[in-house]
Amino acid sequence: MALTFIRTTECRRDRPAGNVGEVAEIVNRELCGARNVLGMLRWLRGAERLDATSPADAHQLVYLMEGEGVITLQGKDYPVAKGAGIYLGPAESAAIRPGPQGTLKLFHLVVPRVKDA
Repeated sequence: MALTFIRTTECRRDRPAGNVGEVAEIVNRELCGARNVLGMLRWLRGAERLDATSPADAHQLVYLMEGEGVITLQGKDYPVAKGAGIYLGPAESAAIRPGPQGTLKLFHLVVPRVKDA
């Protein structure tokens, strides 16, 4: 397996439809041959939010790299800051939004559930 350097500042940033901020894929098949993982950087500002819902066959990790915000789990809000993270197992969900003062930078990892051998 070859070592791959990914220059995340050179990855294309997209703004999907809706109020979901910006996203850049930084780990995928095209960039580094990753077949079983998708890694993204996400930026949220103002009223933007990420509604992360794991399908029945995937796991997710969302890690707060910069900023302060609020994570909503099972209808309850939790204030969070840089260094916080959440793990979502299959069929679990959470919402993440910036706090009143700013922006968030998130690392978002999606991994399909591996079937037991």
